[in-house]
Amino acid sequence: MSGERSGEELVTTLYEQFKGGLYAHVLGLTNRDRQWAEDVVQETLIRAWQNAETLVRDPRMLRGWLLTVARRIVIDGWRTRRARPHEVELTSPDSVEVEDGTEQRLSIMVLNDVIGRLGEEHRAAIYETYVRGRTVREAAIVLGIPEGTVKSRVYTAMKILRRALREWH
Repeated sequence: MSGERSGEELVTTLYEQFKGGLYAHVLGLTNRDRQWAEDVVQETLIRAWQNAETLVRDPRMLRGWLLTVARRIVIDGWRTRRARPHEVELTSPDSVEVEDGTEQRLSIMVLNDVIGRLGEEHRAAIYETYVRGRTVREAAIVLGIPEGTVKSRVYTAMKILRRALREWH
């Protein structure tokens, strides 16, 4: 319960300290789409809450982490918008399918399986850079290895992940 409380307190603090700057930054990334920007800020804060126990509490690091996560969410959104066909209005409300979350759970299972195929060194590099949102330099310090090694491990891990995901589809 205390971990949950500290996560909520962190998100409240992040919201108070960074919401304005984060929103302004995201608004620029979303071509001034206010609703999308609000959604991105909310998703960023949810991810902060989910990672509350592992986040570095230094405000400069938190700000960088938030901006990196928000940027990645926007990039994913742009990719999704490019990949999706244009939406059309359905003629009958009876034909609307209700999403049951199965697809999302399946995707998480697949990702866990694919990430499990990576060696510990590659997993650590991906964790520090993509999950924790650290720069290559910060990840190198945390992992105690040269920056070039971090870059190489991330590159190799991403190649393995892409290949495994292509095989799965």
